[in-house]
Amino acid sequence: MTIRKRFVAVALAGAVVGSGMITTAAGAATRGEVVAQSCYGDANTYTKDTGTNWYPNYPNFHRLITTSSCADINIKTNTDRYVKVCFLPRDGGRDCQDNYKLAKKGTWTVIATDVKDNTSFQFYFRSDAKSTGSYAA
Repeated sequence: MTIRKRFVAVALAGAVVGSGMITTAAGAATRGEVVAQSCYGDANTYTKDTGTNWYPNYPNFHRLITTSSCADINIKTNTDRYVKVCFLPRDGGRDCQDNYKLAKKGTWTVIATDVKDNTSFQFYFRSDAKSTGSYAA
């Protein structure tokens, strides 16, 4: 996962100088753990219905948008799934990644890296089986 602006505020709030550890309300954490908490703390749940490969299924009515919380598009599925991201340019159409990534059950997986804020996208699953989980972008 690529570090974004929110890390600076979290680090300044509780950095222990020279130790590589950061203190948080929950105790000490490494720099990577704090970045993940700030990104994944803003995660959303999803449910992809059976019979479609897309989430969300209707891009004209509901698009996913990247935020300043994460520099990457991440997914945590409740079952192993192959997934890729399709970007939705403002001028129309779709620009999909060439390859799927295997998102392992219960583990955060980075699907796209270094994505600009306010970028519209959809997930495209290789299977049309129902899928649930969370995403952070």
